Amino acid sequence: MISIYWGFLITGVLFALITVVLGDLLGSALDGIFDFMSAHHMHAFQPMVIFSGLTVWGGAGILLTKYTVWGTAAVLAGSAVCAVLLSVLIYFLYVKPMKNSENSVAFSIQDTVGKIAEVSVTIPSVGYGEVMLRMGAGNTNQIAASYEGEEIQTGTKVVTVEVKDGTLLVARLDKLE
Repeated sequence: MISIYWGFLITGVLFALITVVLGDLLGSALDGIFDFMSAHHMHAFQPMVIFSGLTVWGGAGILLTKYTVWGTAAVLAGSAVCAVLLSVLIYFLYVKPMKNSENSVAFSIQDTVGKIAEVSVTIPSVGYGEVMLRMGAGNTNQIAASYEGEEIQTGTKVVTVEVKDGTLLVARLDKLE
């Protein structure tokens, strides 16, 4: 049984070394051929969580076999419990927060239609002003014109009605309510 634990430990350590040292290089060189292994739809079963569990299972199995008087079944169960607990901790304390922190500031100008914004530079009845709206992980300022052809003062809440030639056409939000 000790050889199985050593196999788990060595597999986990090799996986860690390969992914740290060669992960980006192999990913770029092989053009993402192994992307199917990332399991983006099953976050709890990310390779990091699985291989961490295997590594802990192997390490705990070796230590429990060597330093306790437990039988084979007890060592197997104890090391499995350690592996599951540490895998759960790694998932909730590392993998999930990292997944939630992946934000992008990229957006299409068409995504602004229907979004609420605030006028940051007064929009004249004929001409252009500026609005600030929240998109993705941040705020963006965009050139805007009045959809209804009326002046809109700074600080007024507006909604984007249409995008025309890269300019947001906005209307007062209070008029729509």
